Amino acid sequence: MTAAQIFLVIAGLLAANLPFLTQRSFVGIPCRKSDKPFWLRLFELLVLYLILGAIAAWFENGAYGGIYRQGWEFYAITFCLFLVLAYPGFVYRYLWQRRKHA
Repeated sequence: MTAAQIFLVIAGLLAANLPFLTQRSFVGIPCRKSDKPFWLRLFELLVLYLILGAIAAWFENGAYGGIYRQGWEFYAITFCLFLVLAYPGFVYRYLWQRRKHA
């Protein structure tokens, strides 16, 4: 693996888990509510997927001199893989919450 590929994998892992690890929207904008809604976390995931895809396309253009055309199947599969990378953050946010006993 090249350094660019390793960077993309690590950046993908961090970007996929980032919406679940912080209460701020897009890492800097504080939310008005005490807990960020789930739809906002999904929207952040989509935006981070698009940003990471743009970075990957930039790397591909630099390495191969062009970007290969892909069909919708490629983007569906890579988004599903991005969701799989987000699973640890989802588990941390929603499944490992400490239960408050009344």
